[in-house]
Amino acid sequence: MPPKIQQKSKEQKMAAAMAGGKGKKKKWSKGKSRDKVDNKVLFSKEQYDRFQSEVPKMKLITVSAVVEKLKISGGLARRALNEMAEEGKIRPVLVSRAQRIYTRSIGDDDEEE
Repeated sequence: MPPKIQQKSKEQKMAAAMAGGKGKKKKWSKGKSRDKVDNKVLFSKEQYDRFQSEVPKMKLITVSAVVEKLKISGGLARRALNEMAEEGKIRPVLVSRAQRIYTRSIGDDDEEE
């Protein structure tokens, strides 16, 4: 059998408990903060010209891609893409309730690669 370990007396246990204290209080993190985006809700002349020149050249055109590229709001991008699709400058690939995907309009009936 291993040798017996001498147990502390009640007074020693109580003194040890009192001396220990509570320790440090847990600090809660503030959470991850995102930068507030300041997207425009109306086109300026320069932005509209840039939209008209750059978007039809993009291979994959989505609302989010246009929002990121031109720093405009999602609603403005949606309406501008609808208008461009009606004019025939871009061609819709998938139009669902949640996501609209367009591609550039190369020719009349060219198949995709």
